[in-house]
Amino acid sequence: MQVLVRDNNVEQALRVLKKKMQREGVFREMKRRSAYEKPSEKRVREKADAIRRARKLARKQAQREGLIAAPKPKPRPVRPPRPAVA
Repeated sequence: MQVLVRDNNVEQALRVLKKKMQREGVFREMKRRSAYEKPSEKRVREKADAIRRARKLARKQAQREGLIAAPKPKPRPVRPPRPAVA
């Protein structure tokens, strides 16, 4: 994973890195590997994950077909324009 640091702004680069790691599931994986997981617990977790994925897929499909309303989009914050670098 790679993040570019612009204008020595390390804080922003760290935020971007954390967001990328969160999206990739690195934190979830680290938490899962921190302790031993019994095979029965692993089966239960994987089954719950599969059910969650199936429900999400069905919900998306129903939204595409118009059977249920799609969630309202979140309002994006308005950012001031970036100053031009000379």
